[in-house]
Amino acid sequence: MSTSKYAVVDLETTGHSPSNGDRIIQIAIVFIENHKIIDTYMRYVHPQRPIPPFIHQLTSIGDEDVKDAAPFEKIAEEVADLLAGCIFVAHNTDFDVSFLQKELVRCGVSKWHGKTIDTVELAKIMYPTLPGYRLQDIAESLNISLKQAHRADDDAEATALFLLQAIEKIKTLPKETLNRMHERSFAMKSDVSTLFYEALKHVRGKETSSDYALFRGIPYLKSKPTTTSWPKPIEFPADDLAKDQVMQKIHPSYHVREGQAQLMDLTWQAFVEKKQIAVEIPTGAGKTIGYLVPALIRAYETKQPVVISTYTNHLVDTLAEEVQKLEKALQMTIPTTVVKGMANYISFGKFEELLHFNDEVYDDSITIMQLLVWLTETTTGDLDEVNVSGGGQLFIDRIRKRSMRVKKDERVADFYTHTLNNCQQSMVLLTNHSMLVNDQQRYDPLFHSISGLVIDEAHQMNQAAIRTHQQVFSYTKWKYVMSQLNGLSSCQLLFDIQDILKRFRFNHELSTERLQHSFNEFMLAFDESMLVLMNSNSNYDNKQSTRTVKPLSKRLRSNEIFDKVLRKMNEYIGVTENYAMPIQNLPNELTLHEQAALNEWLYWVNEMKIKAGEWIELFLEQPKSSTTIWMEKDSRSLPGSLQIKKSPINGSEVIRDFMDTFVGEAGVVWTSGTLTAGQQDRFVLDQAGLPSSVPLYTFDAPANFYEGAHTMIVEDMPDIQQVSNEEYIEAVADALIQTAVAIEGRVFALFLSHDMLKKTHQAVIDSESLQEDYMLIAQGVSSGSRHKLLKTFKQQKKAVLFGTTSFWEGVDVPSEQLSAVVVVRLPFTSPEEPLFKARSEALVAERKNAFIDLALPEAILRFRQGFGRLIRSSDEQGFFIILDRRIDTKSYGTSFLQALPKSSVKKVSLEGLVKEIENCYNDGCTNRKQVRK
Repeated sequence: MSTSKYAVVDLETTGHSPSNGDRIIQIAIVFIENHKIIDTYMRYVHPQRPIPPFIHQLTSIGDEDVKDAAPFEKIAEEVADLLAGCIFVAHNTDFDVSFLQKELVRCGVSKWHGKTIDTVELAKIMYPTLPGYRLQDIAESLNISLKQAHRADDDAEATALFLLQAIEKIKTLPKETLNRMHERSFAMKSDVSTLFYEALKHVRGKETSSDYALFRGIPYLKSKPTTTSWPKPIEFPADDLAKDQVMQKIHPSYHVREGQAQLMDLTWQAFVEKKQIAVEIPTGAGKTIGYLVPALIRAYETKQPVVISTYTNHLVDTLAEEVQKLEKALQMTIPTTVVKGMANYISFGKFEELLHFNDEVYDDSITIMQLLVWLTETTTGDLDEVNVSGGGQLFIDRIRKRSMRVKKDERVADFYTHTLNNCQQSMVLLTNHSMLVNDQQRYDPLFHSISGLVIDEAHQMNQAAIRTHQQVFSYTKWKYVMSQLNGLSSCQLLFDIQDILKRFRFNHELSTERLQHSFNEFMLAFDESMLVLMNSNSNYDNKQSTRTVKPLSKRLRSNEIFDKVLRKMNEYIGVTENYAMPIQNLPNELTLHEQAALNEWLYWVNEMKIKAGEWIELFLEQPKSSTTIWMEKDSRSLPGSLQIKKSPINGSEVIRDFMDTFVGEAGVVWTSGTLTAGQQDRFVLDQAGLPSSVPLYTFDAPANFYEGAHTMIVEDMPDIQQVSNEEYIEAVADALIQTAVAIEGRVFALFLSHDMLKKTHQAVIDSESLQEDYMLIAQGVSSGSRHKLLKTFKQQKKAVLFGTTSFWEGVDVPSEQLSAVVVVRLPFTSPEEPLFKARSEALVAERKNAFIDLALPEAILRFRQGFGRLIRSSDEQGFFIILDRRIDTKSYGTSFLQALPKSSVKKVSLEGLVKEIENCYNDGCTNRKQVRK
């Protein structure tokens, strides 16, 4: 049993810097010994200065709470004595230890000395799939009591409970996993090694659980055998009463809705008759259940799987959760497989090879520890499950599965192979649009002999098909690949290969010199080509923005420097292949580390060959008339920001190719909340290349569904076409501030331009009007993915989220977390955007109107999606605020408004908008749930 005593500490302070006068206002310590909480200590502390309003709001600790408390000088020695001899535990020890040490020194007390355990680091290691590592995120995910976050006593108690839970989990790990983790734990920032050492003593002599298998000594969770027996078929609920009975099994209060009932019938009919249909069904009509129920019944009936595709992997995972809920509600087994692209899965062999390298940095080591734990838990091998740092993502990218070829011992452990095998036994196959459109390129297509196909988020299929066939040159990624073999004075991989050559007494000096010479020539040509690209077409440079997007002209691509780069690249690839040739025939004589180094060298040589092929396609091949090629750069970060992109102009040809497989063989349902764009009711279907014979069904939202939506046109905003960018940004910032103050937070501000977003965000900050009480979250400014930014927004009582294109759609936020959506500009695509420009020119060549046939319907679709962020259920309400006066002053403005569901529309001044919001809150807009304050 452990003899260690842990002191779990949490501090609440007036700020982050003791040297600037910040002080402790509350300290709590929870003591743990022999795996039990044995004592607690809590004191309020007088900071001898007013507590800032933001800290008061965050912690609920105010001046009144500390008025009778002693200053830290009075308790510093007592705290130091309590911590003596203990392991210091905190959720982010960098802050708590550092702040406390400075305060002890300030008070004339000796610094604390001892070991530390950071529970943020520990949580990342032991719970690698958690969505976030803030204490409240951990407490929520692991069902740990946390009465009030940002109170030292509650935080310390929750941290202590987490520590105990993590220690117990460590003890359950296989000893082979523990050994590997203990080896790497010494590279961690805190002393978590003590926990793994104690656990190793606990499991010494015990057999590894039969739940795990071993791949080259690495434990992983055994896959459970899949069943081939399907449950007894059930009948399709043909009438409303039968549908109601099904719905009430899902939830007692559910009743089938009109649009949902019709979607069920249409989906069933399409699958039975093997026809293709399109259905637009609005938010709130129960779309997912509407197609899932008939799809499942048809799969049972035919003993053939149904395929359901959606836009992103995140949405695929959400669909999987919906199937699980349905499975539970209907009390039936629904064999389901989620299928993503090969690169989403771990290459077990590559991972094992990299464990033999000795040049890991911190991000590598902690990511490896996360993966070792994850492998004992995952049933899919899907790397999306693991929450790693930005640096850890580089390691993840190195272990992605790239090829179906695996060694014999890896075949049984290969997660992707298991996934493909599971498809043969499944009723439901869930995938993304990119995987779907690429399926026909596989040697053995997955999605054949199916009972039906549902394409959800169908309005995104054309974009997915384009992106799937888009090629991208990224300067930073190319430099990363090139640096792996040579070019760095401390290139460890090159040194490893040299050491092997030396051990076997191969004469490598001359070949090393040749390697370096070839690399230098290649780099000189490559760098020269980058200068040519960066200095080209300066007339396209945007004077109002540092970002430039411009076509890559035929004249530019004919520059002989691009041929020279390919020639020097191929010479270099030949030299790198020859360099390791002498040791490739010695596999049985190499150590594990040497074999791993050789495999790594050959891997990067192959990556260079792939890059050579990409270079030919991007710079040397004549592009087809159906493709376009362009350059993107940001003058603030050249050459790092330089990208070249080559893309099909539209995805209809790609879509037709894969759809030919299903037409007449299986029913296909295209569905979305936004398939129509005003008077262009078949816009999305035409973009996807669907024939006019495919019927389109549209359904309205349930009656009164949008009664709580209030569309406001702010008519005293400056005309965006008549004023400078700076003047418009200033007006937008003022409107956002007044809206946020009136509604007390929970505002989405939707932009089209990152540049305008950043400048507006800065203008709001500079005004200091929202500084004390509001969290300002800006895409591309605040750190984190879209998912992380959205989660942060949901967790704040008062917040404004500044978002661009990806926030216009696919974001679900309940009404209590979102009160207003502000449209800064009507969402027209920039006419200089390369893909849009190429498509426009193609339409003009066909004597069509690019504005009416492309620009306007695209903008209306995006506008409808933005409106859809606001109201997600019938009891929600909020404000849809339009700042762009063109909706009122231009003839096309009515097309936007007519495309929205029926709801109130008012023209107001900014002052009038504020009054409308205040009146709505004070008097109640309707008898429904009020706008959140």
